[in-house]
Parts: sequence; C-alpha cells; structure tokens
Amino acid sequence: MAVSTALLLLGLGQAAPVAAAPAPAAAPAPAADGQGAAAAGSALVKGVQNTTHPGAATAEHGDTLKWTVQYRNGSATDAPAPAAVTDPISGAGTAQTYVPGSLQVPPGWTPSWSTDGSTFQSTDPGTATVAVRAENPVARAGGTQLSPLLLAPVQPTAQATGGDGYTPVLYRTPTGEVQAWSIYHHAAPATAKVVCSSLTTGQPCTGGPWPRPLNAAAGPLGTGNTGDLGSPLTSKYVLDPQQPNLLYYPAYTPTGVGVGCLDLAAHANCGYTALAANGTSPSAANNLAGLVKVGDNLYAAASTGQVLCLTLPARTPCAGQPYAPVVAPNHDLPNTPGALYQGGVTAVGDKVFASSAPQGSGSSAPGAPALGCFDTTTNTTCAGWTTPHTAGPSTAYYTYDAFTSYDTAGQPNGACTSTVGGANVLTTCYAVDGSPLTAPSTLAALSGNTLTFDPETVTADTATGTRTRSYFPAWGGSGGSGVTLCHDWTAAAPCAGFPTPATHPSANGGVTRDYGYAYDSTTRCLIGLGDAGVLFSMDPATAASPCQHSGATVTLKPTDFYCDGATGHIQGYSRARLTDIDLTHVDLNASRVLVTDPGGAPVTVPPLAADGTVDLTGVDPAAHPALTVTAQLVLTSTGDFSTTNHPMLVVDYRGDAPQICFRTTVAAACTTTSVSNTATGTDSTGALTSNTVTTAVAPGTGCQPKITVEKEICGSALTRDCAPGGPGPWAKTSPVGLLGLLGTAHWRITVTNAGPVDAATVTVNDPTTPACQHAAGTFALAAGSSRQVYCDSLLLALPLKNTASASFVAANAPAGTAPTTTAPSSAVACSLLCILAVPGKD
Repeated sequence: MAVSTALLLLGLGQAAPVAAAPAPAAAPAPAADGQGAAAAGSALVKGVQNTTHPGAATAEHGDTLKWTVQYRNGSATDAPAPAAVTDPISGAGTAQTYVPGSLQVPPGWTPSWSTDGSTFQSTDPGTATVAVRAENPVARAGGTQLSPLLLAPVQPTAQATGGDGYTPVLYRTPTGEVQAWSIYHHAAPATAKVVCSSLTTGQPCTGGPWPRPLNAAAGPLGTGNTGDLGSPLTSKYVLDPQQPNLLYYPAYTPTGVGVGCLDLAAHANCGYTALAANGTSPSAANNLAGLVKVGDNLYAAASTGQVLCLTLPARTPCAGQPYAPVVAPNHDLPNTPGALYQGGVTAVGDKVFASSAPQGSGSSAPGAPALGCFDTTTNTTCAGWTTPHTAGPSTAYYTYDAFTSYDTAGQPNGACTSTVGGANVLTTCYAVDGSPLTAPSTLAALSGNTLTFDPETVTADTATGTRTRSYFPAWGGSGGSGVTLCHDWTAAAPCAGFPTPATHPSANGGVTRDYGYAYDSTTRCLIGLGDAGVLFSMDPATAASPCQHSGATVTLKPTDFYCDGATGHIQGYSRARLTDIDLTHVDLNASRVLVTDPGGAPVTVPPLAADGTVDLTGVDPAAHPALTVTAQLVLTSTGDFSTTNHPMLVVDYRGDAPQICFRTTVAAACTTTSVSNTATGTDSTGALTSNTVTTAVAPGTGCQPKITVEKEICGSALTRDCAPGGPGPWAKTSPVGLLGLLGTAHWRITVTNAGPVDAATVTVNDPTTPACQHAAGTFALAAGSSRQVYCDSLLLALPLKNTASASFVAANAPAGTAPTTTAPSSAVACSLLCILAVPGKD
C-alpha cells in the first residue's frame, strides 16, 4: 500500500482533517517473517475518520469520529516481546465521549479500558471511558502474525479438582491458552463444584479460588458453598457450536431439573432453563442424565424415564416436552429431590438412547437395567422400541453409561450400556432398529464389580489408516485404582499396541480412579480426570503417560488486523514456522502441520520442512481470506518447555502494520471548537508517541449566532434628534413632506445577536447608501447584544427605499468558513409624492 500525502503530513505531526480518511498506512512494515526489520524502530501513526459525514472537511457537534492508530513494530530481532498502545481520549466527557463497544484491536491483542486514565479493566465501562489500551505479550517485528504457544506435554497434576472431578472439558481461549474445565458430579446445589485448570501453565486458571459454585442466575461465578444448581451422577456436556465459550450442563434444583449454562471465557453463569418439575406420585423428576445434541436441540433423560429437550438457539424448552417415557424410571420416588439417576444417554443420528437401572427401594418399579430409544424426528418412541430392551439380568446389576457403537467402517450403528454385577462387566448392545448387536469384547476382561463410564470415541489417522476407537475409563474391582481400555471398532477388537487394561503408574502413582477423557485433536493426546482429582495426559496409541506430544492451532484472518475500512492492506501469506524449539527434539516424520480453511477444507501447501517451516506464499488470500494452521508434533524430548522458554507456532502474512480503532461522539456544547487525539505506547524498542491529530468542529445550526438587522429612518426635522443615540422618532417610513423634494436622510441600522454564540467579522451590506456600510466597518457582536450604526445620505430623488443586511461568521467557526448573510431590512425616505409610493416593509 503506497504511502499517501496524508501519511506524510501525519508523520510530521500536522493536524489531519477529517476528510483524510481512511486512516493512513504506516511506513512500509518490516518483512512479515521478521527478517530485515525496519531500522527506524517502532512507530505509532494516528488518523481519524468522520463516520457521520464521510469526507467532510470538519466535524459538527454530535458527529461520530473513528480514531485509528497504526502500530508498526520495528524491532531489529524476531524475538517476541510485550507491546502496549495506550490512547487517552482528550477531553473525554466534555469535548468528546467514548462510544461503548467501539474499541477494536488486532488478533492476539487484549483490549482494556480506564475510567481514570491510570487503572485499566478488562470490561468496557461505556461512556465513562477516558482511555483505552491494547496489549500483546508476544509482539514480533512487523506485527502481521499470530504466535500461539505450543502446548507442553501435560504432566500429571493434582489440581483443585477435588474428588469426583469427573470428565474434563477442553477450551482454548482467544489468546491460545488451553484450559480443562470440570464439574464435580453428584454434588449438592450449594456445593462449590466448577473448576478450571490451565494445561498451558500447569496451574489453576486465573480467576480462582477454585472450585466455585454454579448458580441459575446469570452473572460472575461466586465463591464458597453458595450455589443453587446440583449436578447429576452421570453428566455429558455440550459446547455451543456457535459460541464455543458457552458450556451447557445438566443440573437439578430442589424443585426440578434442567440445563445450566457456563461462560468459560467470562468465568460466569449464563443462565438456567428448567425442563421438568419434581412432580408427584407415582414418579418424580428428581434428577437426570445427559446432555446430547441432535440438530439444534439438547436432550436428556429424567428419572421419570421421560425425555427432556432444550432448543439451543433460544435456550427455551422444546414444544411438547417433557416427552413420554422411553425407558424405565429409576430413583424417582416422590419427596426425594436430587436422588441420583442411574444410567446415561447417547445419540445416534436423530435417535437418543437412554439407559436406566431401576434398582431397589429408590425406584417406583424396580427392575433390571434397560435401554430405551427416542426418535427426535417424531418426538416419540423409536420404531422397534415399543418397550425398553433389557440390558442386564436382574436388579443386582446397574450402569453408569450409555454409549454409541460403530461398525467396522466407523459408522454409528446402535447403542450399548455396560453393567456392574456378575462375574465380569456385561455389555449389551442394540442396533437402531432394536435388533441385538454383538457387544465389544474389550470390557469383558474386567471383573463384574469394576465401574466403567462413558468412553471418549476418536476417529483419527493412525499408522494403519483411519480408525475409530473408544477409550473406556474404569476403576474398582480388576480396574484397581484406575485403568483405560481401548476398543478398536474398525478391527472389532482391543486396540493394537494399547495394553488391556492400561494403567497410569506415572500419574499419582497410578491412583487416578478414571471417570472420563477428553481428546485434544491438536496435540492428539487424551486428557484424563477421575475421582482422585488428578489431571493427566495419555498417548492414545500406546497409553504412555504423559503424552509426549505438543501442538497449537490458530486461525489467521489478515483483514481482522485492520479497522479503517480501507482495502489494499494485504499483500499475501508468508509462512508457518516453529520457534524456540530444538528441532532435533521433534520427530518430524511423525509430526505434521495442517493448513485448512476455517471450515476444515484442506488447503494445498508444501509439507513441514526440515527447518520447521511451511511455505504459505502460494496461497491466494483472495481465494482463502482466512487460514487455520494446526501443528501436531511428536516429541523425543520435553527439554525445550521450561519457565523461561516457550516454543510457539508463528503464522505470518505480508501486509501493512495492524490498527487499533475506537469511536467518540463530539460534544453538543457550542464551546467545543476542536477535538484531538495522541497515542502512546511501549515495546521492545522503547517508548512511543504518535503524531497528534486535531479535527476542527464547525458549529452546527444550534451553535450559530442569531443575527437580525433593523433598518430605520429618522422622522424628526431636528438634526440633534437624528444624531447617534438621538430619540428620533425612528420609523420605517419618514413623514410625508419632511424631506421635501430633496434633502438629507438620517438612517439607523440596528444589528442584534440573539445568541447562543458570539458572531465575528460582522459587516453591514448597504449598496444604496455606502456611507452606512463604511460607518459600520467590521465588528464582533457578543451573544445577547446589539450595535447601532448611524449614517446620512443626500437624497437626489424621492421616494427612496433603502435596504440593508449583515454578513457574519460564528466566533468559533474554523478558518475559511464562508460568511452567513441575514435577511434584509428596509426603510423608505418619502417626498411630497410619497403618498403615491408603496412603503417598504420587511
């Protein structure tokens, strides 16, 4: 993008007119790969646009202005270093006011706001803002890149997950931090139960202390045992596909069951939707199992055997729900709110399967474990499932799970549940049409008193091709203190190369009591959690723990680095590369870097080279306006990951320096005659100060002088009566015969300013009587004041109609403003024949 004349002016610190928009480009940025950085150092270049009157030479009161600062990182090295840009809003609250929600920062930068100019906060305080700031902890030369940290192999960590931490949920923050969230299961409403652990730092997430309570009302997470939402025995969670920071979880209250919402980014509750009241005899919705997503709905099973449903976009109960029971109720006796649902749910296509174990005296109709099926298309029981199908021989058997089965092609074909009881773990499976399916034999290796839970199922490329595998957590009985079993659906056998069962001796001495796993597709590792409250990682191919993998994923969209609305900022993609890592510690043959569109469609690029780079210069940014780059690394050593060294994945493009923007509204007060802005900053090159941009504010209609002119003639024959200040009388028409056929007329012109602002350079226009114009000269007229001009003229012909007006500019008008002319005012000098003339009136 060429350097414009406007940029040259801005670089010299000259005032930039509003018309000089869009915000100008900075001087040519250093190479996007960090090589050959500009020797001139870093710089801030300020610009402004009038969004109310685009292209206007000045602003008006009430106009909205967009302020832009372009940050050029001119570091001489490629090393990442903190950078911050601070933009005080000059005259905030008086001359101009910040527009709430208008601050835009480039990807990788964090915004903050201040109401006092020195203390900054992470939430937008609205019109009270007096300064804004953007910070990047890893700014690099050029500034046209994103550089997320490569996740270090997750070491076994005893975190504040507490006993019964249950299944982890992985979340990547906008800054690239990888977090594991968990909610204690079967915890009472008041109990603090939600925990966030940072896999990136190996420490609890910021925002503790953890755990924190869950509440139905939206708002920040509280502290202590102050919650009002309880958790069920078996939970499945759903991350909102449109807002991946929102986690939905099953919950119960003393009066019913429903779905809670947790905002992982804000560390806040985001509401609760009740789906069923407790009810009365003979069966009560005391608790539930779930959730699973089908289409835009979330489904769960209540202890009544009914199917519950929530519409995800609106977060409201589905029409007609709760639906009729599809499975035997369990732990549903009235007056036992919170009694635990024994079973689970899973989805296959548009079908939802629920398992239920109506044990003992807690259930209204005790019986053997069973599976039921719900058709979400018809909102009724599935064809072939008129009655629930048996999943165990007697009430002595019970279950904690319901999981999907797959054929050898990796396609889901039915549902299964595993029961505790008998000599060995018994797994029962049925096809979607209700016919029996051969159950996976892998779990049968466990003794009957072993507890097994819902598996994490992964379809991924392996050394022997794409395979679908399920990883089952288990403990107790022959599962001891915690094991994993892997079933290969593609081979219909236990996973090759994976011990059956696999223990975790390096994690807390093997005491993990596994509840569940989450697969991280970036690093290709399983993250486990269990009753022992220990987070650990596991290689899904070998069961080795910790998993000796690393990786990072990032979506680079160059247009997101600019906010001035202009085009031409982007020249092309550059490369992806690994930094701060010894490549001899990476098995490059087993590692890869994937480049796709954000939707997942592969983009053809060269493979990972021996120097740890991927060439992206062949990718057309017009055809691919955004790229998602994922590094999947297999390590031979973890020595590069330390408290002082942080390997990264850096993805670059070639383009202009990035921009930070915000908007202000010019004050309506007439005293505001200009607004200005200057940004400051710091980075590895030192302190930075931008040019100052000043925009003149032209007075609008409400800030103009209100000038009127009154032209009069003296009606007295005495000269002293017609002198300046004389009593006259002064009238619009002289008396008939006063002047005879010829004579001298005495004129008075009164110029009045009714406000609200002063007038400057007032002149009188009187072409008929130039003496009046000369007598007036040029003068200023304060708001609420008047000036009288007296002048005489010798009349050579009567009658004579004399007309005057005044021209002026507002005292606060920008230089060069064209004068405004008032309405004219006339008076008539009469002769003996004046009776024949028509007197002039204004």
